[in-house]
Amino acid sequence: MLDFNEIKTTGLQVQYYKVCQRKLWLHTHQISFEHESDRVLEGKILHEQSYNHKKSKEVMIENLIKIDLYDEKYVGEVKSSSKMQEADKAQLLYYLYVLKQYGIERTGRLHYPKEKKIEEIELTAVDEVGLEEVLQGIRQVVAANKPPKAVKLPYCGKCAYYHFCWVGEAE
Repeated sequence: MLDFNEIKTTGLQVQYYKVCQRKLWLHTHQISFEHESDRVLEGKILHEQSYNHKKSKEVMIENLIKIDLYDEKYVGEVKSSSKMQEADKAQLLYYLYVLKQYGIERTGRLHYPKEKKIEEIELTAVDEVGLEEVLQGIRQVVAANKPPKAVKLPYCGKCAYYHFCWVGEAE
């Protein structure tokens, strides 16, 4: 089992690890293009406009995770699309894992407002083992001296890092 105090991983790092390890390395080393991305801006606007009736929005814990929605039963994460559902689920499971370290147990909910879809997520012992493997993987990726090689993925064209990774490459 990992020492929780040594993790120092953000929820976004967990998501990036699942989506693209190169993006994880670049973002962690302050090479960021999100501020230039229309898709990132669209997601921020959707997040701000969704679930305004909720009492607890954007709860920051230990400067590591920012929970979108929080109440006495659920922890929620708002996403603009379910296309990255595996990464979204890993991020939410990590939030549940961190909360559990503080003695707080909740059920997770992935919210996809544009799709009018909500998926409930429970943290299991198997999930915890998988998360600990992900956290070890994240540590290895970010400790490397240079980013992993670019790997062409189906969603690269919509990524904020697309031009950085693929400029000059033949399509």
